[in-house]
Amino acid sequence: MDKLVTIGEASEILGVSPTTLRRWDKAGRLTPEKTAAGHRRYDISKLRPEMYQELSQGSKRTIAYARVSSHDQKNDLKRQKQVLELYCARQGWTYEIVSDLGSGMNYHKKGLKRLINDVLSEKIGRLVITHKDRLLRFGAELIFAICEAKHVEVIILNQGEDTSFEEDLAKDVLEIITVFSARLYGSRSRKSKKLLDEVKKSVEAVIDE
Repeated sequence: MDKLVTIGEASEILGVSPTTLRRWDKAGRLTPEKTAAGHRRYDISKLRPEMYQELSQGSKRTIAYARVSSHDQKNDLKRQKQVLELYCARQGWTYEIVSDLGSGMNYHKKGLKRLINDVLSEKIGRLVITHKDRLLRFGAELIFAICEAKHVEVIILNQGEDTSFEEDLAKDVLEIITVFSARLYGSRSRKSKKLLDEVKKSVEAVIDE
């Protein structure tokens, strides 16, 4: 006699949430048996890894994410998108491009927040980026860890240094200086203001080179 397991046990076997199993049930992808009380029970003999892979591929999307720090880098954003589109198309994947225009220090970018929410909601099966720091300047590893926990495959096309790394980093540092400057301008620390102004000018000079 085949063993029937609860939805919680089935979710652990397949590595997905109970919500995903309910969605698969509703879509007719994996139909459980029902007890007299209406509780779902899954036949453990049917919960095979190959079935999970087939179900996952059919219900999850590939997202390609691109980002630049400022408006004057729009050409680089266009280049990133073209690289991602070409790669995904060659793999034969159905994909969607999500992009942001904002600092790598900013955790509240619209596209990034949407990406994280979709990963947590198990709507994404694959994430493709050109470079690791396109997600965030610092903290990308945390997002990668979340992707791993949610069984999202992460593909980084270029493991080397981004060609726009220095300019991008300078813009991010400038943003930090600007924030601290705004706070100090409300204080009486003229020495600190002068120091930050000098650092800001130095960073701007690097960007303009």
